[in-house]
Amino acid sequence: MTLDIRGSLKNTKISSDGYVVLEELISNSIDAFLIRQHADPGARSLVVSIEAEISSSGLLGDGTDISITCTDNGCGFGDDQADAFVTKDTSYKDDLAIAGIGKCKGSGRIQYFHHFERVGVRSTFRNEAGVATRTLLPDAARKKIDVADFIITGGDERQIGTAIRLEGLRDATRAKLFKTEALADVFSAANMRRNMLIAFLQRLVSLKSQLGEFVISFETRHSNGGVERSSLSAADLPEVTVVRSTEVAERDPQSGDPLGSTQTFTLSHYRLDAQTYDLPRNAISFCARSSPVLDITRRYLKTVAEQNRPVEGFHHIVLIEADLLDRRVNEQRDGFHEIPDEMPVYDLFTDATVAFADIFEQIDPIIAEMVTPSGWSKDEVIRDVADKFGVIQAMLTDTDTRVIYGDTAKSVAERVLKKYQERIVADTAEIFDLRAEIETAEPHTADFRHKINELSWKYTSYLKTFDMANLSQLVVRRAAIVEVLKLACGRALAVQAVEDGQRRKDEQIIHSIFFPMRKDSRETTDHDIWLLSEEYQYYDYIASDKPLSQIEWDDGGKLFDPTIDAELAETLRRRTKDHSAKRPDIAIFGEEGSAIIIEFKAPGVPLDEHIGDLSRYAHLLAAKSNGRLKKFYGYLVGDTLDPLGMIGWKKFASGRSFFHTSALEDPDTGRMLGELYAETLLYEDIVDRASKRIGVYREKLQIDFSKK
Repeated sequence: MTLDIRGSLKNTKISSDGYVVLEELISNSIDAFLIRQHADPGARSLVVSIEAEISSSGLLGDGTDISITCTDNGCGFGDDQADAFVTKDTSYKDDLAIAGIGKCKGSGRIQYFHHFERVGVRSTFRNEAGVATRTLLPDAARKKIDVADFIITGGDERQIGTAIRLEGLRDATRAKLFKTEALADVFSAANMRRNMLIAFLQRLVSLKSQLGEFVISFETRHSNGGVERSSLSAADLPEVTVVRSTEVAERDPQSGDPLGSTQTFTLSHYRLDAQTYDLPRNAISFCARSSPVLDITRRYLKTVAEQNRPVEGFHHIVLIEADLLDRRVNEQRDGFHEIPDEMPVYDLFTDATVAFADIFEQIDPIIAEMVTPSGWSKDEVIRDVADKFGVIQAMLTDTDTRVIYGDTAKSVAERVLKKYQERIVADTAEIFDLRAEIETAEPHTADFRHKINELSWKYTSYLKTFDMANLSQLVVRRAAIVEVLKLACGRALAVQAVEDGQRRKDEQIIHSIFFPMRKDSRETTDHDIWLLSEEYQYYDYIASDKPLSQIEWDDGGKLFDPTIDAELAETLRRRTKDHSAKRPDIAIFGEEGSAIIIEFKAPGVPLDEHIGDLSRYAHLLAAKSNGRLKKFYGYLVGDTLDPLGMIGWKKFASGRSFFHTSALEDPDTGRMLGELYAETLLYEDIVDRASKRIGVYREKLQIDFSKK
């Protein structure tokens, strides 16, 4: 059997974990101890020694290098162990019926060669002939390792165990993993101890009774002669704070449909007093074989400060384990293969039945209960989601969307709307499938009515999903428009901040909020005339500051005589030169012969001085429509009104606005042309009416865009 070093380096990626070599060394030492105890039970405890030697390197001695030696009192390199060492894809440990031993593919030692130029072994073991020592000298030129490369000599029973020495850190590894940190700091005794406590906490706790009063010692020797020492022992292990389990449903990878089975995930939470446990960071990780593999701390603790500092005086370690993770861990032990981010997976050859999205959906609320910094409010995020995106609590419940620490209003809204989108797509697809089946059904059979009933329920479900998503958007949009109108009426929009001497455009701005200027309803359907009245947006034709002679009826004929614009201009010219080219700001027409006239006045312009405008407009529109228009509703809108100028008008019971009803007669013949109902409206009343109109929905959505 031969281990092809260069071939193994090509086929096994380097791990992204800077401490992977230490983890592999200690993990193998634990396995070796368990094997020894199984074969030769005795009152012994695990002893592992890690020695890191920092030395000077480079022509000028201004660089640093490191050598690491791991010594243990395990079973040593017997024949079986030596064969496994030189076999990359080995099943040696898989066949050992020993509780607590780590399963492996034999690829862990490839990380030794990824990190270091030279690997040496000295191991003493017991065999049928007695005790022997097997030695492999470090050699940078070695391309392959064969069992025959080991030198076998006599051994001392007191030395049973293994020492693995790694020398000469590779430049590529230094650049990839240790570019910004000094090796002396990374591999200080204290740092090695702190990080190995996190890495092996779960495994050491579960094996505490089998490992005895174990000691894992760490020693760092510096080139200046300094020595640091630290250790991790059985007495240092904390008790697990809480253990929780959750079931993750398995799904078909192509369709995403439930398979009716689940995978169990177990979460172990260690809440460690920072005064007692000097740890470098908090750690939340997916594990394989009781060891952390994929760190997901930043998903729950968003800032570097939260990740590295105690949370309310405690370090938190949360370890997530599952048989699925044990099976799917990759060779370099820094991730998992064939666990997709989401389902369904568009890969015909995948056998994945669980996605990370499904896992997170189950574990997120559990971890949120375990680790949540103070100062964060779930209710505040939910309010923000409703205010900014119209996603109400009912929608969160309907889509089973949980809000956890670190969520923003945007991220929550995206999750909710994505779920609705997926549901709508799925429902639509099912509806089309059912419709296709209905076409082939026979009406006189029971199956036909069954399909009809099923289709109706599908439609109902679809509409509920679709309407909930769209209603929230509609109400939030309207709430925003009301707030913009309120600001515009108070000249509080940024665009209304003009310098002295510049012409103000307040009336144009307010006009455009209701309906874009110089457009009609055939050019745009995006307007907010509902601010005045909900029913007006459904009228047949709306014109905003456009020549009335251009308006066509549905039959293609002109609504007004061609002379209407000239006569309108002449009518207004009698009043003032400033209005000689004006026409109604907004005119709305209905097939049944009604017209709505809206005239805006800029803030500060008295409405009582313009009450005759509505009557003049209505007279002219009635006379020039050839009898098509008979009912007129006029609105004079502004913010300034002198009640003394409103003789003959009646005041509304609430507010400061007035209304007036009058007949429209031809001034020359006395012929009845129609009737005008007119109102003076203050902008504040329109804002109030619009707010009340959407008030019920707005209250349910908890929307408020105004400044507090």
